[in-house]
Amino acid sequence: MALLEVQDLHTYLYTRQGVNRAVHGVSFQLDRGRTLGLVGESGSGKTMTAMSILRLVPRPAARIVSGKIMFDGEDLLSKSEAEMRKVRGAEVAIILQDPLSSLNPVFSIKFQVGEAIKLHQGLTGADLSNEVMENLRRVRVPSPKERMSDYPHQFSGGMRQRVVGAIAISCQPKLLIADEPTTALDSTIQAQYLNLLRELQDQLNLALLFITHDFGIVAKMCDDVAVMYAGRIVERATVRDMFARPGHPYALALLQAVPKMEIKEDRLFAIEGVPATGHTEFAGCSFAPRCPFAIDKCHVEPPPVVILEPGHESECWRAQEVFEHGTSLLATHPGAPGPQTP
Repeated sequence: MALLEVQDLHTYLYTRQGVNRAVHGVSFQLDRGRTLGLVGESGSGKTMTAMSILRLVPRPAARIVSGKIMFDGEDLLSKSEAEMRKVRGAEVAIILQDPLSSLNPVFSIKFQVGEAIKLHQGLTGADLSNEVMENLRRVRVPSPKERMSDYPHQFSGGMRQRVVGAIAISCQPKLLIADEPTTALDSTIQAQYLNLLRELQDQLNLALLFITHDFGIVAKMCDDVAVMYAGRIVERATVRDMFARPGHPYALALLQAVPKMEIKEDRLFAIEGVPATGHTEFAGCSFAPRCPFAIDKCHVEPPPVVILEPGHESECWRAQEVFEHGTSLLATHPGAPGPQTP
């Protein structure tokens, strides 16, 4: 049985501009010890999906309208708020992308790392201090005994992100959600942090939901990948299959946007048009206005889910053609994005 199974999840934002369907029928599953990459442009619904899993959507504007979130055999949407407080931190934890806003500047590192430990495990005094030090040591914060008395402003950006990681794993959760945790880090520190997450996953047998817009990180970190656009998952596959033979034009475009070190280019590839928002209802495919492969049917009928091969699905009328004859299609659409080799 999968540790996490999201079934037909709908989370809407009710605003003055109308209803924003931020998450519009999302389904996926994640097994213990595996990493799922949730990929897409800003505004595609990745973070709102993560917040829905934790039941932390911004109220009163946002509401989880329907669906199921099965975690370890229990539906999180049926739990009371008091029951969810026992789940958050203890069984499901999250690392947010900006460590400076995640940490409270007026509390010490010891207080912030120890808060969840005290709440969920009931430790106090020397036992609590030892556990805080162990968690800081686990994420490789140097001199943890001395540094746990410091405050967030006394840490560098990379060290702050490690502290946020220490908070997330402090109660050894079963599921860790990493929401673009390397955005604020430079390339060298980013590589170190990704390696650290991998080691922590192996040590604790974590299921990791990794939210990003960077396919380079997906290739390094993930076992499986789900591509989101306008609140829906439009393609899902193993990382190897996605890189080798994507079956959705949007996934093709995202792969093409990854710079290739072996090719000198005057200008990096960019996807034409403006990303769709949840405010707009589409009779057909939401990506059709930007898709170079779109046909008339794409604009007027919702695309079916096409099984391209076991474990590889795409929501596209031309998915089979893109999957099997990508090169031929590209030849007839010179401006279209091209696939990459893994």
